[in-house]
Amino acid sequence: MLRALAQPCKRPAKTPPCSPLVGLFACVALAFSALPQPIAAQALPQTAPQISAARYIEPTDAYGHGAVAGGEYGALEIIWSTGARQVLRASGGIFEDTHPRLADLDGDNRPELVTVVADFTAGARIQVYAQPDATQPHAQPVAATAPIGQRHRWLAIAGIADLDGDGRVEIAYVDRPHLARVLRVVRVYPAPGHTGWQLAEIAHQQGHSNHQLRAPQIEGGLRHCGGLPQIITADAAWRQILATRLGRDGRLRSRSLGPYEGPDSMARALRCPGAARP
Repeated sequence: MLRALAQPCKRPAKTPPCSPLVGLFACVALAFSALPQPIAAQALPQTAPQISAARYIEPTDAYGHGAVAGGEYGALEIIWSTGARQVLRASGGIFEDTHPRLADLDGDNRPELVTVVADFTAGARIQVYAQPDATQPHAQPVAATAPIGQRHRWLAIAGIADLDGDGRVEIAYVDRPHLARVLRVVRVYPAPGHTGWQLAEIAHQQGHSNHQLRAPQIEGGLRHCGGLPQIITADAAWRQILATRLGRDGRLRSRSLGPYEGPDSMARALRCPGAARP
C-alpha cells in the first residue's frame, strides 16, 4: 500500500471582523474556519509510476581506471513501472560500479536508486537518485557523499538497510577497498519532496575489503539472521571473513566467521547458520 501524499495547506484570506448581528457561536465558527486547515491526504493511484528496474549502459573507457572489470559506464537507464525509460548521465564523470541498487530510503514504499559516480578529478562518491514528483516517471539526483578527493579512487557498496534498528536507513560501503580499506556507514536523512536530502557518516572501521582489484564482482554484502543485519566483508589481507554489526551506540563491532577461501566461502558466509544449502 503506497503511503498517502500529504497536500500542502494554503494560507486563507484575512478573517472578516465579527458583526454584532452575528451570534457568538457563529462568530467563533467563522474565525475557526479561517485558520489553516489540513487538506485530506490522497492516496496515489495504483498506476502511479515508480522505478521498477535500472541498469548502467554505454560502457566507456573515458575514465580509464579499470578497478572493476567492465565497470565504467557513461549513463544510467531507469525503467519505470509505466514502461517509460529515462537515461541519466553523471555531470563531470561516469558511473563506476557493478550495478545500480534499488532501495526504499525514505519509507514511502517507493524505491530510490543508489549508484557510484566517479568524478574525473575528485574520484568516487555515492549518488542517490529519487522521484521528486510521485505522479511523473522522472528521477533526479537528491543526495551524495563527498567524493574521495582524487581521480581513480573508488568505493564499493556493501549493503543498504536499517543497520541499527532505529527505523532509519544506512548505506554501508568500503572506502578504497584496494588501498585505505575502511568500512564506512552513512545514514540517510530524507527530506519532504526529495529536496535537501543528506548522507551523513555515523561510523567507520579500519581493516575491511569487499573487492579485489580488477574483479568484476563485489564480494560479501548483508545477511539477516535475526537481530541486526550483519555486514559481511573480508579483512584487509583477505585472510578472514568478517561479520560486522552497527550498534545503537554508533559503534561497529566485528567478529571472524572463518578463513576466506575464495568467492564461494564468502557466498557461504552470507547464509545464516543452519540454513539449507540453495
